[in-house]
Formats: sequence, C-alpha cells, structure tokens
Amino acid sequence: MKLSNTQYKELSKDASRGSKALLDTSKAFLVGGTISLIGQTLLELFSSLGLDKKDAGASTSLVLIALSVLLTGLGIYPAIAKHGGAGTLVPITGFANAVASPAIEFRTEGWVLGVGARVFSIAGPVILYGTAASAVYGVIYCIILAVV
Repeated sequence: MKLSNTQYKELSKDASRGSKALLDTSKAFLVGGTISLIGQTLLELFSSLGLDKKDAGASTSLVLIALSVLLTGLGIYPAIAKHGGAGTLVPITGFANAVASPAIEFRTEGWVLGVGARVFSIAGPVILYGTAASAVYGVIYCIILAVV
C-alpha cells in the first residue's frame, strides 16, 4: 500500500491524540506533592517522637520505601502511576517501585532466576553508574587533596 504525503499526514493526524500537557502536569504535581507531603509529615512525626534529624530522616526513608514496595505488590502503586505519571517518580518511592516491580513480575520464574536475576534490572544501572561516579569523584578528590 503506497500512501502519498498528504494521505500519510491525514492518517497520522487521525491516529494521534491531542496533547493533555496541562492536565498531565497538574496530576503529576498533585501526586508528587502528595507523596512529598506524606514524607514531610512522617519526618515531623518522627522528630516529635524525639528522634534527631538524622534518625528521623532515615526512619522516614524506610517507611516511604516500605509503603512503596507494599503498594507495588498490591498493584496500587502502578494504578497511582497511571494517573500521576511523573509525579510518582519522586526519587525514593520511584526507585523502590523500580526495584520491586521486576521482582514481582518475574517471581513465577523462581527465587534465583526470577526474583534474584531481575530485581536489579532497572535499578542495576543506577547503582552501577552511581558507584562508578563516586569512585571517579573519590580519585579526583584525593588528587586535589594531594596537590593542595
């Protein structure tokens, strides 16, 4: 089937949907803001219970990670992500979801070849390049200290 440029443009125009950028960014803002609000509320709660700033921050991170993994396992986090889009990529919850999702998806293949092999399929490159960047930074820092 040969199409002229005009026919292709008409077919393309009919097949494409209109942009909903304002709606999508509003949803992302509300969802990301809600996740951040929950994190800030947890931080204030842990601080009011007498934890110092460092321990309150660590406790908040742990709770947010646990909630993200739990909601991912129950299929709720992907539903939130469907509507919230980029708002669910708030770093700690998005990363926890990225690690948990492949593990859940491939659990039928077993603990070693399924969960164990796939759990870092998305997070692995982040860990690899983060570790490599920190090593390069450490070498540069040592060189600067030796020169100064």
